[in-house]
Amino acid sequence: MESLKIYVLIANRVYNDGIRSGLGLAVENHYAYPVIMNGEFPRMSDYMAENIAWIADMEGEVFSCGVDAPTDLPEGTEMTNITLEELGEKMREADVIIPYGLPKQSHEPPAACGE
Repeated sequence: MESLKIYVLIANRVYNDGIRSGLGLAVENHYAYPVIMNGEFPRMSDYMAENIAWIADMEGEVFSCGVDAPTDLPEGTEMTNITLEELGEKMREADVIIPYGLPKQSHEPPAACGE
């Protein structure tokens, strides 16, 4: 089986399992590139930081697109900040692009769903 370059575009922080999906693709011998869009970071637990590190160990990379400055990235994670234009150039080489999650909601979620 041929290894594929797969970009997972994560549009909403509620869908942080997109990073885990990228890790699963990396385990299946593909090159996974999860992209956290709009600076919508999930809560960065040790578990999430380990998943990001594993993707890097497996020759993938987790990108952040839409952050004003690299210093705004969560501490202790191996993420690369890129612009939308740079992301577009990188995705030209992709075999598969997966839009993961829904667009940002216009209404606030109920308190139980806000995390």
